[in-house]
Amino acid sequence: MNRFGNPDRNRAVAVWLFATAALVFLMVVVGGVTRLTGSGLSITEWKPIMGAIPPLNDAQWAEAFEKYKQIPQYAQVNAGMSLAEFQGIFWWEWVHRLLGRVIGLVFALPLVVFLLCRIAPARSIFRQWAVPDRLIWRCVLLLGLGGLQGLIGWWMVASGLSERVSVAPERLATHLGLALILFAALIWTGLEAWNGQDHGRPPAGWARGAGFLLGLVFLQCLLGALVAGGHAGLVYTDWPLMNGSVLPPADWSLGAVAFLHDQALTQFNHRLVAYGLLIAVSIYAFQAWRWRVAEGMGLAAFVLAGVVWGQAVLGIATLIHAVPLWLGVLHQAGAAVVLAAATANLWLVLRAQPRIFMSGPRTMVR
Repeated sequence: MNRFGNPDRNRAVAVWLFATAALVFLMVVVGGVTRLTGSGLSITEWKPIMGAIPPLNDAQWAEAFEKYKQIPQYAQVNAGMSLAEFQGIFWWEWVHRLLGRVIGLVFALPLVVFLLCRIAPARSIFRQWAVPDRLIWRCVLLLGLGGLQGLIGWWMVASGLSERVSVAPERLATHLGLALILFAALIWTGLEAWNGQDHGRPPAGWARGAGFLLGLVFLQCLLGALVAGGHAGLVYTDWPLMNGSVLPPADWSLGAVAFLHDQALTQFNHRLVAYGLLIAVSIYAFQAWRWRVAEGMGLAAFVLAGVVWGQAVLGIATLIHAVPLWLGVLHQAGAAVVLAAATANLWLVLRAQPRIFMSGPRTMVR
């Protein structure tokens, strides 16, 4: 039993998980900067250990720059750039990769400590830091997913080193998608560690609704990654139409790949799902207020609706201004905030204790 009198929860573990989630959020933001500045291909090698050390002298900088000159992005996009300009994009990618290494250490080292505390004597003060039994496998899985994310990151970068001038959109979506899965899972597990296990009785239908919204938010994030990867936000910058049309002609000669690579289609899909999400979350929030189904659910629903609407407005502003750096970064950060709100909303719904209805909306007793 830990210091809080409940062997099923550990708030020190929760703080560690929330801190890791905050670092993942920061990495998502830095990843957005890396993408928008075209920095992602500036480091052409993957060295998990030695890559943490940047060039330290003129000879090493010249070597790194020479390697960059061998890829298509330099020849077709950045030909003639100076060493100082190269260093500008290099540092963003280096910081992005460094954050990945830091996150790995911040997660792995405390996890080992928390696991070792489990073998301390029963009355030892160290037992208060032990990971609750039911969270061990989740933390180990999160560690494995973090390692996989490093491999996915290099797989993404490798797609832009030989034939392309940027990374493949579907690989960018995979990389961002896994980062967001880690982010949401860290938040969920942190909430479990902070509050302990509680078998709630979700009001009928509300768990499905909250789960649907979380899934829709995640899908929208992936569609946004396809837009970013294909630079589709730089075309059709009018709204609500697209170059004066509901849907500009898509290049269907690409076949099914058009859904991943065609600029018109990827942007249209991103807009369409955004409209569906706005409608769905607005109905959900209205119904949560109307029925007052459980304590806290109404507030969580309105917070979720608020951040979704804010993200939609931010997305429109980003588009019509042709994705300036600061708006593009805010929009990507906003996506992570929306996902966090949707994750917390579903978690609250699953733990909710429903009220007993008497006759209809807002007429009930506990």
